[in-house]
Amino acid sequence: MMSKKEGFFRGVLDSLQDGVYFVDMNRRITYWNKGAERITGYESSEAVGISCSDNLLVHIDDKGVNLCEAGCPLAQTLMDGLERETEAYLQHKDGHRLPVIIRVSPLRDSSGRIVGAVESFSDNSSKAALLQRIDQLQKESLVDPLTGLANRSCIDMKLHSRINEMQRYGWPCGVLFLDIDNFKIVNDTYGHNVGDGVLMMVARTLSSNLRAHDLLGRYGGEEFVAIITHVDMAQLHTFADRLRLLVEKSRHETEYSTIRVTVSIGATVVRPEDTVETAITRADLFMYNSKISGRNRVSLETMLEQNDQGLIRKGWSASGPVNERIAASRIQFQSLGRIEPARLPKKQTPTEEIVNGKQ
Repeated sequence: MMSKKEGFFRGVLDSLQDGVYFVDMNRRITYWNKGAERITGYESSEAVGISCSDNLLVHIDDKGVNLCEAGCPLAQTLMDGLERETEAYLQHKDGHRLPVIIRVSPLRDSSGRIVGAVESFSDNSSKAALLQRIDQLQKESLVDPLTGLANRSCIDMKLHSRINEMQRYGWPCGVLFLDIDNFKIVNDTYGHNVGDGVLMMVARTLSSNLRAHDLLGRYGGEEFVAIITHVDMAQLHTFADRLRLLVEKSRHETEYSTIRVTVSIGATVVRPEDTVETAITRADLFMYNSKISGRNRVSLETMLEQNDQGLIRKGWSASGPVNERIAASRIQFQSLGRIEPARLPKKQTPTEEIVNGKQ
């Protein structure tokens, strides 16, 4: 039976916004507070009693290394008794990746012997700023109804403002155009409800790993646009590749299978002469290069030489001046002098993009 003193301290821990859990010397979870439930989606009853080495949260670093299998800060603290702090990406129960700051300390008995460890972790996704932005966008009818992200109108407005800032003050800005690979196969195989769930999983992974002053929006269908401020080309490439990796390491659980998808990304830095149309069109061109180069990769303007024709791919179904230009002609992509239609790589098989899914 829990003592009054123990009940008091557990009440204090449950009132914290941070997630907190205790482990014994076998890394078996003995306590899981309300903050941990809120951040991870896992109830205390699902966590207590299992070992953190069972990969409940599947922590990875920014290189995709599984910390539960190599370099676990909890295991290291249990061995040497040192306190640790690190940044990682946990996997929410719903499947999306969430950035967290982890702090680990040893637990000692009255004689000073290590008997376990405590880990606290806090959401590092600038969620408060994100929620405030979503509330503002909803009031202005600039939100995509499915994902809760900015819609195309909002993206165009924000990018127009960023281009003006770059032209007036020289503040650099980058644009990412992201497309879910083989998304039609997901819809055709599992149905649109599952497809919507995959869209939500990707949207959450991407939005959780942007900075507070960046913007992510759904541009249409399975395509997203991110506006990344104060970056040069090298920083934009690093940023884009981290997002690509985190989507690849995420998953969507259904009643029948686990679905994993990847994204192809085009990245470009805004130029002084750019308009909203030219910046998005250029990013879309580089995204298409990622598609025909094998998918699940990042292409940026240092990898391609664009001529004055600026003609992109076809197949864009929505209306608007940007889409008309994108829809001009996929065939004219060969004018870049890199790829001829006859040598376009074959599409990957569905099993390369969907893990454990029935085709």
